[in-house]
Amino acid sequence: MSDQTTDSVSEETPASDRKSRRPRRRLFRISIQSALMVLLLVSGITSAVAIAAVAYGTGRDLNETASSKWLALLRTSQQRAMQAEFENLTNSLTNYSASTTVLLATQQFTAAFDQLADARIDPAMQKALVDYYENELIKPTEQATGVKLDIDAVLPNSNAQRYLQSKYTVGSAAPSDTADDVNDEGRAWTAADTRFGGYFRDMVTRFEYQDALLLDARGNVVFSVNKGLDLGTNILEGPYRESKLKGAYEKAVGANAVDFVWVTDFGQYQPDLGAPTAWMVSPVRSQGRTEGVLAVPLPIPKINEVMTMAGQWEKAGLGTTSETYLAGTDDLMRSDSRLFVEDPEEYRREAVAAGTPPEIVDEAIRLGGTTLVQPVAGPGLRAAQRGETGILTAEGYLGQEEMQAYAPLTLPDSEFNWSILATRANSEGYAGAASFTKKVVLTAAVISFVICLVSVIAARAFVRPIRRLEAGAKKISAGDYEVCIPVTSKGEIGDVAAAFNEMGRNLQTKERLLDEQREENERLLQSLMPEPVVERYRQGEQTVAIEHQDLTVIYAELVGLDEMSTEISGDELVGKFDTLFRHFDSAADALGIERVRTLHNGYLAACGLVIPRLDTVRRTVDFALEMQHIVDRFNSGTGDGIGLRAGINTGSAVSGLVGESRVTYDLWGSAVNPAYEIHRGANQLGIFVTEEVVEVMHNVRQFTPAGTISVGGSEQPIWRLSEAP
Repeated sequence: MSDQTTDSVSEETPASDRKSRRPRRRLFRISIQSALMVLLLVSGITSAVAIAAVAYGTGRDLNETASSKWLALLRTSQQRAMQAEFENLTNSLTNYSASTTVLLATQQFTAAFDQLADARIDPAMQKALVDYYENELIKPTEQATGVKLDIDAVLPNSNAQRYLQSKYTVGSAAPSDTADDVNDEGRAWTAADTRFGGYFRDMVTRFEYQDALLLDARGNVVFSVNKGLDLGTNILEGPYRESKLKGAYEKAVGANAVDFVWVTDFGQYQPDLGAPTAWMVSPVRSQGRTEGVLAVPLPIPKINEVMTMAGQWEKAGLGTTSETYLAGTDDLMRSDSRLFVEDPEEYRREAVAAGTPPEIVDEAIRLGGTTLVQPVAGPGLRAAQRGETGILTAEGYLGQEEMQAYAPLTLPDSEFNWSILATRANSEGYAGAASFTKKVVLTAAVISFVICLVSVIAARAFVRPIRRLEAGAKKISAGDYEVCIPVTSKGEIGDVAAAFNEMGRNLQTKERLLDEQREENERLLQSLMPEPVVERYRQGEQTVAIEHQDLTVIYAELVGLDEMSTEISGDELVGKFDTLFRHFDSAADALGIERVRTLHNGYLAACGLVIPRLDTVRRTVDFALEMQHIVDRFNSGTGDGIGLRAGINTGSAVSGLVGESRVTYDLWGSAVNPAYEIHRGANQLGIFVTEEVVEVMHNVRQFTPAGTISVGGSEQPIWRLSEAP
């Protein structure tokens, strides 16, 4: 409008006046739009030139940072995956070694092995053994290593060993071939193999173990799934006493725990022609005595499946050179090299070119893997062996410069002092830097052109801050409180933007406080009830009830605290309750017992409530004994005379939530009532159980009749535990 007005005035002005006023009008009409356009143009072109000058360095730094973060995440992910895999393997081995089947197998194979002490070994059997060892051990070992073993040092030296290896190792006789041979001196061992062999073969197949061994309490290998050269040998004094298995066996025998598992590092195992073998062992115990040891080789395929992404590196986002591997304190790999898996011949060429001796490479190819063969010494591994975690750039074992993310990898109850490394070749990691630089230069040129266009319309963009505020308001309404509106001016629009940002920060603070409160509520819920019940309660179910079978319930009452309440302060009384119940909770966690709730002086708990177990009765009785020990120790320290009266029953029950404004988690059913009634029906202190518990534990613990209790209108007998643990 101003331009049109000016033009109309100019038409009415004489020409001489227009000429005299034109220079002044042009200087006076330098508008904000024009000034802004010039300012943006100059600053934009200057910025573009500066960006082009530093593009390569910036791109390389950003690329290195991104690669470092990615490698660190990869290393951490693989570290957790390996820890989870080992936890799964050790838990499964514990379950097997604690099973009744393995216990019976150990006892029967041990007895059968002892019967073979006077077995007859004829000359033909002895000659077959000598020929077998010569062809299957002596010659292959000499061919592979150049070392000729003394056959007399490895040949079976006892009748039992000679008999078993002659029948099963050399003859490869299946159980069905000899089960009907009643005159055979090994019929007891054959019967045990017929009964339990399939069970152990299924275990080996399921977890990809190479073998499974049962050793008796004297170190004799009384059973082997593969029936190899170690069958019948004594791991303490026999030809393979230098193997890792000996130390692992001694650890297992010395462990005073049913759920103990010891894992060795890899070492060469002579019966497998020196192949790398790590052992997992767990004691087989009965009534507090070690009957034997269950030993399995650590499944290398499972380790390699995790560390090599099951061979799907590119699908897993590792590109063409990235890999993860494990290494031991001897600087040797504990998993397979990626290049070895992809192309063994290319691995041979690159490893030898990088300085690995050819005989080492040939050994890896002979064994079919780089575990305990390929050296990977370097600064990353050295740092990890010192217990450090980090990232550096160094030369890899294949001779290429690479970025290495390293960390230690240790496991409890094991010889593991391994390191985990995630690597990526610099040739791949920085491939995008040059391309990035070219793109930045081209982008800078385009930006310079775009700036010219943008500068023209910049003055018309006055409404843009308002639109930003609108967009920010929408984000906040959608729950995104981290939105921040750029404050581009100090005028009214800038003040509004600043106030808007302050509002967003306040809302973000309040949201964080709400999140913290939700987390606290979640923690409280999980402390009051099991996770499955919490989940259903959180989903809004009106009625939450869970039926349980084979549940063992204990209700324990502290006797004597009520009498103290008149003599001590309320704080002291509550403190005593808190101390005792905290110790009870710790013992419950250790023994797999789940606390249900506390009521006055009582403590209600159950085994098998959340996690189904086969030995709920044994665990609950052990827990009751531990509660008695806790109370005794507490009395010894405080001089109090607090007593414990506990009732135990097993059966079925229902757990669930009751109440609306104040929700309570509780337990009802046939397994609960007798356990609860015992504390009223028993006049003495102690641990009382029902008939169902006695039927399960009479071979393990001693009980004496303690009268009867009334449950549901009927009288039921109860017993008192009279044997210390």
